[in-house]
Formats: sequence, C-alpha cells, structure tokens
Amino acid sequence: MNILVAASRVPDTTTKILIGNDGKSIDNNNVKFILNPYDEYALEEALQIREKNSGRVVAITVGPTENQETLRNALAMGADDAVHIKSKDENFDSFFVAKNIANYAKSFNPDLILMGKQSIDFDSLQVPSILAELLDLPVITIVTKLNLDNTKVIAEREVEGGKEIVESSLPCIISAQKGLNDPRYPKLPDIMKAKKKTIEEIPAQAYDNKVEVISMELPLRQRLNKIFNASDDEIKEVVRLLHEESKLI
Repeated sequence: MNILVAASRVPDTTTKILIGNDGKSIDNNNVKFILNPYDEYALEEALQIREKNSGRVVAITVGPTENQETLRNALAMGADDAVHIKSKDENFDSFFVAKNIANYAKSFNPDLILMGKQSIDFDSLQVPSILAELLDLPVITIVTKLNLDNTKVIAEREVEGGKEIVESSLPCIISAQKGLNDPRYPKLPDIMKAKKKTIEEIPAQAYDNKVEVISMELPLRQRLNKIFNASDDEIKEVVRLLHEESKLI
C-alpha cells in the first residue's frame, strides 16, 4: 500500500511570534520551527498501516529550503522517502499547497493520502478538502480512529457533540485529529540516518493565490486582576461582572 503524507513546517507553540515589517506575515527571525503536530498523527498512522500491510510511506512538503528539516523529521520517524516541492516564495495559500501536492499525487498514485486536520499556524483546515476536489477523491476529516483493508476504510470522526462513523472506498484522503494515535519519538540512529537520506526536489508550479492576506496582528492581551472578599455584596459584584463585562454567564 502506497501512502502519501503531508508534512507542514510550523512555528513551535513555545516560540514568541512577531509580525513582519509588511504587516501581513510572521517574522521568521529567531523562530523555532517543528513538524506540524497534527501531521505527526497522520504520519504515525501511515507507519502503523505500513507495518500491518507493507508498502511505502512518502512524506511531502511544499515550501522553501528550510522545509527540508521537516522532512528529515519525518524520515527519522520512519517515512521511506521524502519529496520537497520547493518554492522560493513563502506567501502562498492553501490552494497553492493543495495544487502542488495534487500534481505529485497524480504521478505517485497513492492508495491513501494522510495529513493533519490543520496546521497550527494559520488553522485554515482547507488543504484536505481542496486536495480531494482536485483529485476527485473522497475525504474524511477530523479522524480519531481508522480501520482499513485493501478496498475500503472505516473511520471515526469528531462532530459537534459526538462521533460519526464513516466508510469510504480507496483511494481516499484522511485528515488526522489528536487522539488518532500516539506518535513515536525518533531514535538517535534513525535521526542520524535521516540526515544522510536523499530528498527528492521538485520545483513548485506557480499558481495565483485564491486568498490574499490583507493584514495580520497579534491578539490584544487585556487582563484586569481584581480581588474580592467572600461577603454577599462582593459575590453579587462578581456575578455582575461575569454577566455584564465578561459575558460568561
């Protein structure tokens, strides 16, 4: 079974984010980047499927030269091969990513495409569905449990207030949610081997963005600390503030 896994490069959640001088993008200086955590779930699931069914797992990323470090992480986890669709420009949208992945998928012809439900930087949740449309494949999103054989998959996915069981034929696209599995930690020998592996490089095809970022700003942090006593009047005031100002009750 051939499995294609998307691997996004995203800022570490512990990194302090600053807005770039253009007001439309993140300032990448001094930012630590990691493999998107949701993509780690997707990759782990692909590796477990390969262990049960044999086959090949290929990690793919779209972006600048620095994205190769993300692919090294995927190789260290256990991906068989890695493909870097290289783009000099970092200001691209979800359509650009999906279109370039679709171009490769048409030649690779995977039985299954796995990716995180979203990247933790922009949280667009768009790539899985756009990719499904471009490839004319079924897609199951926000998956927390996956079972498959050679002809179909049965997936459990999160919906508001509950869970949904969905069945699909293969090939199909799956987007992974937290809880699907516990991603493995690469061992030191595997990390060293990954550094020496050859990564296939493919120039990204140019496509006009469908979405333009007009501006970007950090959320305002407004915190007003108030200390109250346990008197009846103070309790009434707390309730009033929660209702009228915080809108929590």
